[in-house]
Amino acid sequence: MSIFNSNQKIGDIVAKFPNAADILKKYRIDFCCGGDRLLVTAINEQGINEEELLERINISYEIFKNNIQSNDRNWLEVSFEELIDQIVNSHHAYLYENLPKISELTTKILRVHGAKHPELSRVYKLFHTIKMDLEAHLIEEETIQYPAIKSYLMNNNEADLDKAINIIKQLQDEHTGAGNILKELREITNDYEAPANACTTYRLAYSKLDEMESDLFQHIHLESNILFPRLCNLKEN
Repeated sequence: MSIFNSNQKIGDIVAKFPNAADILKKYRIDFCCGGDRLLVTAINEQGINEEELLERINISYEIFKNNIQSNDRNWLEVSFEELIDQIVNSHHAYLYENLPKISELTTKILRVHGAKHPELSRVYKLFHTIKMDLEAHLIEEETIQYPAIKSYLMNNNEADLDKAINIIKQLQDEHTGAGNILKELREITNDYEAPANACTTYRLAYSKLDEMESDLFQHIHLESNILFPRLCNLKEN
């Protein structure tokens, strides 16, 4: 019996089966910012073979379930504290370390190759826009939302819960903005495919941008599809 179908929300599928993220990414289906959409919507919009996609997800899930060992955690079941620690210690830490590196790389390839590859000017501008936005985003989470969540868990003060929930729309809008930039970056770089004669720095810059996208997808997924809904459920209950 198939576990997943096209009438489920994309984010719910990835929340239940994190390995589905890799399959969805191959089909260019947005599971982070677009996680609240039904899978069938993405299938229809992008002309994807529905039967083929669902078969791949469900077979992969059966293999996973039948004891192929995996290090993936079920983030739906962990505590708020563990979920926040994962976001900060893994995904925030990744950005703090890699945003400056990617900035240096995109600056260098624009200076060296920009005359022959005018698209690099747009790559530079898009990356530095998302860099600035993400740096502010991380601060908002670490100084406003996450302390409010931890305070609520300690004191059960509704004001803390309200503070954590009231910033969700702003954070979601920022997720959407980041997702739109990632889509444009992937489009203008031809899926991060460097020119045949590209130097090592050029190839490394594109590789790091691709890597950043993958990490951000997981990062935003944990927040938009797991953390935020769990917070709202606390309020409703």
